[in-house]
Amino acid sequence: MGFRYLDRVASPEAIQEFLDLADLALGAGKSAHNVFALSHRLRDTRPMQLCRTRLERDPASWSWVQERRSCGPYDLEALRAMPKGSLGHTYGTVMATLGYDINFFPKPAFFNNLDTDADYINYRVFATHDIHHILTGFSLDNFGELGVISLSVAQYSHPGLAFTDLIGLLMSWFHTDTPIGDLESEREQARTTAYVFRMISQGLEMGLAAQPLFPVSWELRMEQNLEELRTELGIVPIREGISSWHSDGALAAALAA
Repeated sequence: MGFRYLDRVASPEAIQEFLDLADLALGAGKSAHNVFALSHRLRDTRPMQLCRTRLERDPASWSWVQERRSCGPYDLEALRAMPKGSLGHTYGTVMATLGYDINFFPKPAFFNNLDTDADYINYRVFATHDIHHILTGFSLDNFGELGVISLSVAQYSHPGLAFTDLIGLLMSWFHTDTPIGDLESEREQARTTAYVFRMISQGLEMGLAAQPLFPVSWELRMEQNLEELRTELGIVPIREGISSWHSDGALAAALAA
C-alpha cells in the first residue's frame, strides 16, 4: 500500500492550517467568537462553495443570499411580551432566563459588510442559530450544541459548523476510555464518542427531515405558536435529557409563569 498521496494532503502548510482551524473550533465552547472566526477563515474554500451550491439550488434560500436581507436585531422585551407558546415568547424567555445576549451574532461589518455570498451565508447562519435551538429543542449549552449545529450541516453543508462537528467527534474519541453503558450520569456520558455521535446523528436526521430553514422569515413567525410552527416545518424536537432545553426546570418555570 502506498501513502505517497499524503505528501500532498499532509504538507507542513496544510497541517498548520488544519491545526489553526482546529484551535478555533476547540475554543468555540468558551467563546462563540471562535466559531465566527473559523467560518470566516473558510469563506473562500471548496467546502463553502459546496454550501453555496446547495443553497443556490433552493430558490427561496438563494433569494435571501442575493438580496442580502438583514437579520434582527431582536428586541428581547418585545419578544417576551408575545403570546405564551409562541416562537417569540419562548425565544425571548429562554434567552433572558439563561442570561444570554439575544443579539450575540456579529454585525455585517465582521463579515466584510456582506461583500460576497459566503459572507452573507455566514452572517445569516449565526443570526438564526439560537432560533434553531428553540425550534429543535437542543439545549443552548455544550450538551446540545452539536445537535443543532448538525441540522445546518445536513441542510446546506455549512463549512464552519461541519468542521466543528468533525473536531468535536475527534476530540471525544481521544477522551473516551470507558464504555458509555458503564457511566451512570448523563454528564459523564456526554464526554464519550457514543454521545457525541448520537447528537450529530440526531441533528443530521432532523435537518434532512425538515423543510429548508434558511429562507424562513423568522421575524414574521415570532407570534406563531411554536408547536404549530414545528409541525409545519417538519421538526420533531428533542424534549428529554440534558441535550434538551425542555428538560431544564428553570426554563420550564419561566415559560409557565
